[in-house]
Amino acid sequence: MSEFKFAAHSGVALKSVFGVALAVALSACSMGSMFGSSASPTTTGSTGALANASPSQEQIDMTALATAPAIATECPPIRVRNGGEAIYAYQNDRFGDARSLQFEAVIDKQSRACTASNGLITVDMGVVGRVLLGPAGENKEYIIPVRFAVERDDLAVFSEKYDIPVSLVGGEQSQSFVKVVDNVAIPFVGGENIVIWVGFDTRS
Repeated sequence: MSEFKFAAHSGVALKSVFGVALAVALSACSMGSMFGSSASPTTTGSTGALANASPSQEQIDMTALATAPAIATECPPIRVRNGGEAIYAYQNDRFGDARSLQFEAVIDKQSRACTASNGLITVDMGVVGRVLLGPAGENKEYIIPVRFAVERDDLAVFSEKYDIPVSLVGGEQSQSFVKVVDNVAIPFVGGENIVIWVGFDTRS
């Protein structure tokens, strides 16, 4: 099996490349309204299987996130960590060599919903991203590392990395992924500066 390495990317150039809406499978799960987008998705490769696929539990959770009770004045913002917008995975440490690019991954959308009671804000947070196969890539499963974190007054009160499997099969050149994190309880008195962060994290 070929070895590949990750490299972080600022995401500015990738935003123009990956400026796409959710994949057909996600659109079928009524997630577009959650992220404020009704544009038609753009994909390469085969999408027939996606169009007929049943929604995963995470996709169902993301749809439920849109209708969860929210306390608008107390739900902290969710932001993409600077430098965590996108990653490249290269073959054999050949960073920057376009011919050795196995895949690119980018975060397309992020959202959250909150409830507040008894001095706690309980947050459900989610992200939608996309993987695009590079010239050295293979049609197989890739593991995409995404970290969610919550900071209160610049101190981390929650931080967890999730390895998300993304499969590109049957000649597909791109595939979307969804990750939802539920029921993160944050102590809240009032006046604190609370921020939810999400981004790719390739550190061990």
